Amino acid sequence: MTGSRIVALGHYQPSKVLTNEDLATLVDTSDEWITSRVGIRSRHLAAPDETVADMAARAAEKALAASGFDAESVDLVVVATCTAIDRSPNTAAQVAARLGVPAPAAFDINTVCSGFSYALATADHALRAGAARRALVIGAEKMSDTVDWTDRTTCVIFADGAGAAILEATGPGETPGVGPVVWGSDPSKGDAVRIDGWDPTISQQGQTVFRWATTQIAPIALQACERAGVRPDELAAFVPHQANLRIIDAIAGKLGLSDSAVIARDVVESGNTSAASVPLALSKLVERGEIPSGAPVLLFGFGGGLAYAGQVVRCP
Repeated sequence: MTGSRIVALGHYQPSKVLTNEDLATLVDTSDEWITSRVGIRSRHLAAPDETVADMAARAAEKALAASGFDAESVDLVVVATCTAIDRSPNTAAQVAARLGVPAPAAFDINTVCSGFSYALATADHALRAGAARRALVIGAEKMSDTVDWTDRTTCVIFADGAGAAILEATGPGETPGVGPVVWGSDPSKGDAVRIDGWDPTISQQGQTVFRWATTQIAPIALQACERAGVRPDELAAFVPHQANLRIIDAIAGKLGLSDSAVIARDVVESGNTSAASVPLALSKLVERGEIPSGAPVLLFGFGGGLAYAGQVVRCP
């Protein structure tokens, strides 16, 4: 094998929408306070009995349908999540059982908000090595399970959802569609985002994360372009972790993108869905036809850990 490519995408969001006006009835906040700080206007929340595996499976079903492949042809399932409650069977195994994937390698990855890019790279490496032929890669989160609804600094940010991608191995003479990953972390700042204990509540040092993301991420993202042999001004789109609109715009402004490049700003209507945010935003852009097939797209996840990962992919 020489590499892999993304064949199809899918996404899922719960039907319940919580607007800024709704939040203002629960906690001391306002639409102006929220939008001026993080740019979010609404977010989707899962039902109490809706699980991470439920959302992951729905996104995966959509990606499979778009690919035209049968579930039986998948031999690797990787789920990125930090909010799954079950330890065994893991979320990937649960999704595989629901879809009817017969005998896959199946495992979860937890690098929080960078999880999808980590999972995509791991699946790409497996396909490159010949350990699998076709992979299902999912980012899925139920962040609402971790939110303290009396804390206006966090409850306005996080939301639920899932995004999925079908990867296929490429052979000799074919151009790989997933570029080399650039990944790493800053463990010295690991306490900046925490979800601790058996009954976890998310907390974060907002200013620490903001300064780190707006000063450190752009140079690393440019390394991903360099490794893929793509100039920033050749990118058709930039799909970063949907953490905060101010962070997204600050990073995009430092990358040297062309005026025609699409910048994913799904955070405005979807909030921060951690590991789900990159595939969710990418799937929506593709579904709306905003990125041409085969065009280069820079994906970049960053956040809790503080971990980061990014790669250039070719749009399916």
